[in-house]
Amino acid sequence: MITLYDCATAPSPRRARILLAEKGLAHDVVQIDLRSGEQFGEAFRRVNPQCTVPALRTDEGVVLTDNAAIAAWVEARFPEPPLLGVTPEEKAEIASWNWRMEFEGLLAIAEALRNSSPAMANRALPGAVDYPQIPELAARGLARVANFFVMLDGRLDGRDFVATDRFSIADITAAVAVDFARIVKIKPGEQHPNLIRWRAAMGERPSMSL
Repeated sequence: MITLYDCATAPSPRRARILLAEKGLAHDVVQIDLRSGEQFGEAFRRVNPQCTVPALRTDEGVVLTDNAAIAAWVEARFPEPPLLGVTPEEKAEIASWNWRMEFEGLLAIAEALRNSSPAMANRALPGAVDYPQIPELAARGLARVANFFVMLDGRLDGRDFVATDRFSIADITAAVAVDFARIVKIKPGEQHPNLIRWRAAMGERPSMSL
């Protein structure tokens, strides 16, 4: 049985939850309490020395320790429905847009949050190593998130999906980013009509409630 090491309140494992749901894959779940620092305990370090979630233990016992590896394995092992593309052109377009959703969206939000939240003092980056906050990066992160919303709204003009003409992992990453942005007090407004329409349509998918 596949096992997902999860945290119900964190955005990164939510991406894996949605992916597994879209594939219809049954799996066990082990919740890791990030607020209490369980990810730094010896038990979880034996699972993932990087001290991050998600992690996924395959039914062969291999542990995958990031969303990129999890998505690659799941798609290769369970190709239907395809979420990373079918043709070479689709695969390239989806990979490109998924990276933009990560870099321009999720990483910008994390930059704003981790460099400003008192609860994350000295935890400006995830993982096993502590890094100090840089307040200037928090301000830059907020500006990046605002620009991300403008960019994504423009991309969705006349489109139902972020990348190709079908639902893909780029939509998963984008939806998680848009929802996560609320933690830095940014959400879609009337100036983002395409983004609001798309997010409402995404909300009709059962996986998005996870």
